[in-house]
Amino acid sequence: MRIIISTCVFLVLCSFSAAFDPLDPTGNITIKWDIMSWTPDGYVATVTMNNFQMYRHIQTPGWTLGWTWAKKEVIWSMVGAQTTEQGDCSKFKANVPHCCKKTPTVVDLLPGVPYNQQIANCCKGGVVAAWGQDPSAAVSAFQVSVGLAGTTNKTVKLPKNFTLLGPGPGYTCGPAKVVPPTTFLTPDRRRKTQALMTWNVTCTYSQFLATKHPSCCVSFSSFYNETITACPTCACGCENKNKCVKSESKLLSVVGVNTPKKDNSPLLQCTRHMCPVRVHWHVKQNYKDYWRAKVSVTNFNYRMNYTQWTLVVQHPNLNNVTQVFSFDYKPLVPYASINDTGMFYGMKFFNDLLMEAGPTGNVQSEVLLQKDQNTFTFKQGWAFPRKVYFNGDECILPPPESYPFLPNSTPKTLIAPLTLFISLCMFLLF
Repeated sequence: MRIIISTCVFLVLCSFSAAFDPLDPTGNITIKWDIMSWTPDGYVATVTMNNFQMYRHIQTPGWTLGWTWAKKEVIWSMVGAQTTEQGDCSKFKANVPHCCKKTPTVVDLLPGVPYNQQIANCCKGGVVAAWGQDPSAAVSAFQVSVGLAGTTNKTVKLPKNFTLLGPGPGYTCGPAKVVPPTTFLTPDRRRKTQALMTWNVTCTYSQFLATKHPSCCVSFSSFYNETITACPTCACGCENKNKCVKSESKLLSVVGVNTPKKDNSPLLQCTRHMCPVRVHWHVKQNYKDYWRAKVSVTNFNYRMNYTQWTLVVQHPNLNNVTQVFSFDYKPLVPYASINDTGMFYGMKFFNDLLMEAGPTGNVQSEVLLQKDQNTFTFKQGWAFPRKVYFNGDECILPPPESYPFLPNSTPKTLIAPLTLFISLCMFLLF
């Protein structure tokens, strides 16, 4: 019995820790339902999805939201979104609902739909920016008219079993909870109104649930050592090794080879690491009061463009960033006393799109950092990041013993065999 209880406790703790991001401890996606009016057999609600994650966005093909109705509700109509299936509506003779499924699945409308099908913050193909990158674009909304439901606060039954794909798995949603009604300001900002009823659903992300393998890796180099520390072999798994394409392959000239598949299966360039994305950190120059690093992000997936990409780096010297060239930069300070994490992202309309693998499939920048004479050193890999995230997923770093080292600081693992060899030679000589 003790073993069973211990196992259950361990699994519960693991599930909570897997969804906790130490660099963004309060990050989540909150889905808010505001009932704006009652109808003869239900209500009209505005559903708003706010992405409060600092550096994790929802990229194309966008979000997919699902839930289970508590009773026999139907969706009469929707504005700004649509369900993927109508379901069996054969019992309705005159007015046929938009969806009769017990478990509807909703997706955002694409840009360019007629104005009478739009509401504010809708119709972006499900793409939602990260809160830290662009708060104004970190929201998505739609309106739904629900029938065969309660018509008062006491008779309405909250939907349950919410699911969110963004665009793939990884999100876990909690139960809906009734909260104080949302208040709204009229256009002239002189009067407040409020929703008739409001409930929230909170969804958190876990990389462990999203993918079996990491989706990116990190390599290092420096001006003081010719060694290039490459990404670990098969850092992102080698299941696609037999399906990868060499950079000079004639297959890449075939029309449509870059078209994404419905299952989002990648077409990777053949590499040792087999990762869709590689981040390279190069310690470039050393000055009296400053030092400079070059950051490069390379895409090895021929079927994926990364829009509104983000790169998060944890390094103790990021508390003294002097200048960032050709990237936008924002410090991330989840804990007030620690300022060692920052987010890099592309400049709008310049390099905020990381193209598919090929000659244009990379973006790069340089960072100038001011030295703190009490902590700065090039020894023992201090100049390299502690953690790296691309698009919200943590990247695999090389093992510390493989980092480029200073010429006068040979690792102890190399000194011991060398010393033994010299001693043996001296012994044989004399």
